[in-house]
Amino acid sequence: MSPAPKRRPAGPREPGLFAATAGAQPLAARMRPRTLEEYVGQAHLLSPGKPLREEIASGRVSSMVLWGPPGTGKTTLARLIAQYTDRAFVPFSAVTEGVPRVREIIAEAEDRLDGQGKGTILFADEIHRLNTAQQDAFLPHVEAGTITLVGATTENPSFEINGALLSRVRVFVLQPLTAADLQLVLRSATTDRDRGLGAMGLNVDEGAIGFVAEEADGDARRALTVLDAAAKHVGDGGHITRDVAREALQLRVARYDKGREENYNMLSAYHKSLRGSDPQAALYWMARMIHGGEDPMTIFRRAIAMAAEDVGLADPEALKLAVAARDAYHMLGAPEGYLPLAEMTIYLATAPKSNSSKAALAAALELAARHPSEPVPLHIRNAPTKLMKELGYNKGYQYAHDSPDAYIPQEYLPDRLVGEELYTPGTFGFEKEIAKRLAWWEERKRRALGGQGAPKQDDTKPE
Repeated sequence: MSPAPKRRPAGPREPGLFAATAGAQPLAARMRPRTLEEYVGQAHLLSPGKPLREEIASGRVSSMVLWGPPGTGKTTLARLIAQYTDRAFVPFSAVTEGVPRVREIIAEAEDRLDGQGKGTILFADEIHRLNTAQQDAFLPHVEAGTITLVGATTENPSFEINGALLSRVRVFVLQPLTAADLQLVLRSATTDRDRGLGAMGLNVDEGAIGFVAEEADGDARRALTVLDAAAKHVGDGGHITRDVAREALQLRVARYDKGREENYNMLSAYHKSLRGSDPQAALYWMARMIHGGEDPMTIFRRAIAMAAEDVGLADPEALKLAVAARDAYHMLGAPEGYLPLAEMTIYLATAPKSNSSKAALAAALELAARHPSEPVPLHIRNAPTKLMKELGYNKGYQYAHDSPDAYIPQEYLPDRLVGEELYTPGTFGFEKEIAKRLAWWEERKRRALGGQGAPKQDDTKPE
């Protein structure tokens, strides 16, 4: 990352702010960056000229929420903000602390501001876990400037932070670290003799560094934890190979939370891959959800909806196959039931696509909303009683099967809506046949109702 702008002098650090107490701490904690120059990644926020970098350099930061996946430097950045702006750093855990602790922090912050003229960074880790009342407790103190709130969250603030608080903070999005970023972090840890593993005299293969960087999913904490485990395994002067790193990594846990945004992101990716006719991507997102512990019924529900919405009448078999695959999973269970799930996924992704049914539904609902009271034409009303027959119910109705072609031209829409077209067939798959049928029926109706006589005997009815 580019060198930091010249920062204003920082006051004395809070005790233990960046303490590296011997080897008792995990490697990830010991290697926590102490300056912006050591901070790796997030160039879109911290490169020279970027707003957040300029605010930190000037010492005029406002309340914010740092949103990003684990191991991207949210806590470190909050600590650096406190250090560079000469403010006290006070951590607050949304998991173990509540409103009484907030009141204590606010009282201390007021005393600090009045007595020392020094501001306070209140760092709310996992702020998304706070309920509405707890979040509201911050509001007056954020507005009064008693504290500068820095929240950290792995969840979408739009869903997890109430609107009143969200309107008073800026949201900065932290990205997963790239493999190149993680390689820098790992190499630094292997050579740093004071805080890292440099004193162990390790021989670390570049292949091992690259492997860990790729497998860490953008998470610096995970990468350093794997490196630390590998170092302990081989001991002083040991050799860390790719195989050793793989053993240290053991089983990767995919980043997936069934109750949070990532769940909906992957379902969306799966649906869009099916719609976009990409079976490779659809299978990947399907497998990611299976590995993450998703209920297969959730995947089936999305696929069945997709079959109706995006394949539709271009291939009517798609909806039947999707429902059958769901039923087969119920019968087989896992893991055999994953086979019909995969078969369905491939079929839907490679089927011809049409959203004509969805468009027709929307058009029909809109037309019904505009014309909610149109009477049913008399000739297609039911007439179960003598009075109804006397009133003309069902009079003039022509039974379609009285014709060899099972079609007799007549109007079925209310008079005011005659001519409305809600469904337009697509141009792929089975809908090409539907289009032929509609055209044939329309021509018969035009001739019959337009006074041009019945169609010729050699008119061929579509299949």
